[in-house]
Amino acid sequence: MASTPFSTLCHFHKPSLRFLALDRSSFCGASAISFPKVRKNRKMGTLPVSRISSAVAFRDLDADDFRHPLDQQNTLILRAIPGLNELGKALLGTVAEQVMLLENIGTSVLVSKSQLPDLYHLMVEAAEILNVDAPDLYVRQSPVPNAYTLAISGKRPFVVIHTSLVELLTKAELQAVLAHELGHLKCDHGVWLTYANILTLGAYTVPVPSVVGIGGMIARTLEEQLFRWLRAAELTCDRAALLVAQDPKVVISVLMKLAGGCPSMADQLNVDAFLEQARSYEKAASSPIGWYIRNAQTRQLSHPLPVLRASEIDEWSRTPAYKSILKRGIQIKTKEQSVQ
Repeated sequence: MASTPFSTLCHFHKPSLRFLALDRSSFCGASAISFPKVRKNRKMGTLPVSRISSAVAFRDLDADDFRHPLDQQNTLILRAIPGLNELGKALLGTVAEQVMLLENIGTSVLVSKSQLPDLYHLMVEAAEILNVDAPDLYVRQSPVPNAYTLAISGKRPFVVIHTSLVELLTKAELQAVLAHELGHLKCDHGVWLTYANILTLGAYTVPVPSVVGIGGMIARTLEEQLFRWLRAAELTCDRAALLVAQDPKVVISVLMKLAGGCPSMADQLNVDAFLEQARSYEKAASSPIGWYIRNAQTRQLSHPLPVLRASEIDEWSRTPAYKSILKRGIQIKTKEQSVQ
């Protein structure tokens, strides 16, 4: 992407279109997502706890099983662009990934069986549940709660998690964050986001002398397409987090804490109250003026607003599609169970 991560836990404004062969995904950005319209009369009261007695893994899980419809639609559009895959490979290669790898080796702590083993087992278990290879995991000192993924060539993807996020979340919530990042890897989000940016950059330099400004017009259109996809991709990865947590309250609690939580107030936060807040936001945005204000408010952001993400994951947790995936799962022994 440009100089900002392609997906993060925290809010980011729209990046400038400068080529940089780095492609990061993180859990906590905030970008606008255009929902078709506010769903009226949708129940969003007290959330049921739908975690089964023990975790289940999905041996045959495919990314399209949980991919958000808007993500699926826009991914197909990107895949249909002729030559984009070859162009991305030619421009990116492994140099950028090596730069970020060396940076993290030098400034972060690599998690392993013998180094921060609790985090290591959370990652391994999340990867097993989602049927994806576990990437390297680094912990980096930072006061900004965040996590992000780097995956360009696909050969050595890795996840970075900040120390302040570790302090803010419970173990179950941390695993949900790791699962969100794994969702980006399983869905190849890093690859497609980078390619979309390459396409947008190319559009700005389209040589069409007879029609002044057409290149910029194409680029703006593609940029809008890119951000529509990016916002939907975040919703997809929230679903990946739910598939690992297997309790919507865990995922929504993460979003709530990122919106306004701190370790000293963690025991006073209420997921159901946050969902009620989300319902109030949707109601306020249901009028024509409210709809316009909401879109203007979020247009320059990189992730959906936390209340909208909470609403989306609450709704998906109640769908037959989610329940059907759970039924396909095979029970596994968690780290906590194995030490009992």
